[in-house]
Amino acid sequence: MFSSLNHPLREPLSQELHARPFLRIDGPASVSHLAIYSEHDEEIHERSLAALSCALGLPAPLPHHNHYTAQKGDWQIKWEKHTEFSTFTFVRTGSPDVLFSAAAMTEVPAFWLSQLKESVLVAVHAELRCGEHAAQIRTQVRELLPGPVLVGTNVLAAGEVYCDWLVRDDHFLRLLVLDLGFREAQGGRLIQRLLEIETYRMMALLALPDARRHSQFLSKLDGSLSALMRRMEQPGHDEDDAYLLRELTRLAGQIEAHAGLETRFSASAAYEKLVLARIAELREERIEGFPTIAEFMQRRLLPAMQTCGSVWARHQQSATRVARAVDLLRTRVNLAQEEHTTALLEGMNRTARTQLRMQHAVEGLSVAAISYYVLNLSGAALRALHAVHLPLDPEILEGLLILPVVAAVVIFTGRIRRLGHEDARRIEQNS
Repeated sequence: MFSSLNHPLREPLSQELHARPFLRIDGPASVSHLAIYSEHDEEIHERSLAALSCALGLPAPLPHHNHYTAQKGDWQIKWEKHTEFSTFTFVRTGSPDVLFSAAAMTEVPAFWLSQLKESVLVAVHAELRCGEHAAQIRTQVRELLPGPVLVGTNVLAAGEVYCDWLVRDDHFLRLLVLDLGFREAQGGRLIQRLLEIETYRMMALLALPDARRHSQFLSKLDGSLSALMRRMEQPGHDEDDAYLLRELTRLAGQIEAHAGLETRFSASAAYEKLVLARIAELREERIEGFPTIAEFMQRRLLPAMQTCGSVWARHQQSATRVARAVDLLRTRVNLAQEEHTTALLEGMNRTARTQLRMQHAVEGLSVAAISYYVLNLSGAALRALHAVHLPLDPEILEGLLILPVVAAVVIFTGRIRRLGHEDARRIEQNS
């Protein structure tokens, strides 16, 4: 009855709270964790899960799901798909005789691991021990984790965590968790947080190689930009401005080609926040003689993240400098063009004034010429009339016609000039 009232997104959004349940681990256990990341093969995550479930005879995963769990006796598998990576977590409950012996991965076929090739970004073996066994292992911590820096911390006021953050010859990092009084399911949640800290830490550090390479690129770009700016300060010809504009445009294109790194740096900052949030959830208390996880990350992870942030800030500053230099040069080129155009217009004005004066002079000469020809024609007519014995004196009459003829010619040429000006104004208005 009420199903038609629900928004299409209500159910998937409601299930999002339960999409990634914590690990449920009862008693001592061995845990192995793999994080798969591939820039060029986006299908590797679902393909690997399908291949593993088929090889182990487990139920097939549902399509388009981001979470999968399966269990066979005392062994369980958990798979999660994230935005850029996926994780496989294998858990075997019980206490093997040898710690960190990869007991949780004994069910995993070797051919499946070989198919992952170079896509494993995180590999962790974790051991959870409880009660008296945990108290005994406390005395063997430095033998089990002989790295140069051993991190030890009291967590959740009921347990201890030890790790040297050192990748061993088997390519796995080791975590030791001692249950000294965890409540139900608290051990599973703690191990999942620790695995997420390591996974998000590595994902955050993915930006560091890009930051180092990009820092070298920015140093070269800043050097080229400074040289071009010094050349801009020197007076030059239009050819220099054209060369500078081409070079600055080239630098702008180069820096824009690296703008895609913003996604990597933004993701790195987001992963760093997740690491810090997961560390805060541990509620650490110091064990005398050991640095805490927060202190270790503060000294090791924070500088790397600050490097990434500073490199991207340099990128934005360089992009701003290049854009400002291009604007300044374009402004200078535009001013030079305007000055050149102004000089051309002044030259055209001078030419037009000269042409106008010449036109007036020509008009004056044309008035005299036309009057001269009219008077000649009139004189010829008068002499013809005198030849037929009319009582006329051609010379007197020709002299009397000079002023009227000149006046008539002046009026006639002036009217033609006015008509030409009126036609020109109408053409300008219509255009």
